Amino acid sequence: MNSFGQRFRFTTFGESHGKAIGCIVDGIPAGLDIDVDFIQSELDRRRPGQSNLVTGRKEADRVEILSGVFEGKSTGTPIAMVIFNGDQKSRDYDNVKDIFRPGHADFTYWNKYGIRDYRGGGRSSARETAARVAAGAVAKLMLKEIGIKVEAGIFEIDGIRGDESRFDFDYARKSEINALDADIEAKQKEAIVNAKESHDSVGGAVLCRATGVPVGLGEPIYYKLDAILADAMMSINAAKAVEIGDGIESCRVKGSQNNDGITPDGFLSNHSGGILGGISNGDTVTVKTYFKPTPSIFKEQESINIHGESIKYKLKGRHDPCVAVRGSIVCEAMIALVLADMLLLNMGSRMEYLKRIYNLK
Repeated sequence: MNSFGQRFRFTTFGESHGKAIGCIVDGIPAGLDIDVDFIQSELDRRRPGQSNLVTGRKEADRVEILSGVFEGKSTGTPIAMVIFNGDQKSRDYDNVKDIFRPGHADFTYWNKYGIRDYRGGGRSSARETAARVAAGAVAKLMLKEIGIKVEAGIFEIDGIRGDESRFDFDYARKSEINALDADIEAKQKEAIVNAKESHDSVGGAVLCRATGVPVGLGEPIYYKLDAILADAMMSINAAKAVEIGDGIESCRVKGSQNNDGITPDGFLSNHSGGILGGISNGDTVTVKTYFKPTPSIFKEQESINIHGESIKYKLKGRHDPCVAVRGSIVCEAMIALVLADMLLLNMGSRMEYLKRIYNLK
């Protein structure tokens, strides 16, 4: 499947070394101000080649809007956006065209489809996530009108974990690696550089939060807010685990410790991550996503080729030593897309909402 969402739905297209990548976003209400500069700024945050801590691939990632916008506003019809690729080095992959790279989708794509685009992973490449960020930027523009803000940052790299009491999302926006804890940022950077210099990679973890989320978002039983958030995060390349609220820690405490007490002024804590019964409770929505080390490393590895023969090989190319760094921007985009979808779905949950829309008493 190449589409995500029900009411606010987007489809992405293109391959890592193809002519272009892009997306079609459908379900956007007419009259939304489409700030092209903002969409571009979001793509710039994810853009490769900005430092020695990410892949050296140089892409401008300039977005072009092809449809669905007139005089700066959405028309209610699908918004199509395209980003042309400009810095492909397909020859770097000539030596792996018949080889299954460990940790990649090569083996599964080949066995499922009987064919694969070996140039940078083709459709399975994280290059596709640029299109998600473009779609997510449109979702953020809609959320802004509702008063919802989505933020993300890195809280752990190579086991170097930040102190939650020091997490600063404003600082993460300025950080070269989107670090939430300034006190350990230097150590996290060092871990990335050391991995890169030793031709290896490291994993990392991202914390996302959404503030201003109203009560009522989520469609039980089979389209719960937390379930779809987990679905969205796990659809991102290299994501291996997701936690909502306290996540795994919830199984290690008593119910009396895990329950969030309620007062007339709101909740006393937020162990639930802002979601109860699959529905937002009005508190901050928190999601943690854990990324494995980038599988593209430059050490000699053992594998097999398409003929089932054992081989040893060394990878060429340009790759992120820590995919979580740029992955944090994609996490933001996917959460925004989920919330935009849930907002539109929730409009029909009560007759009074429908009557209000159509000015009926």
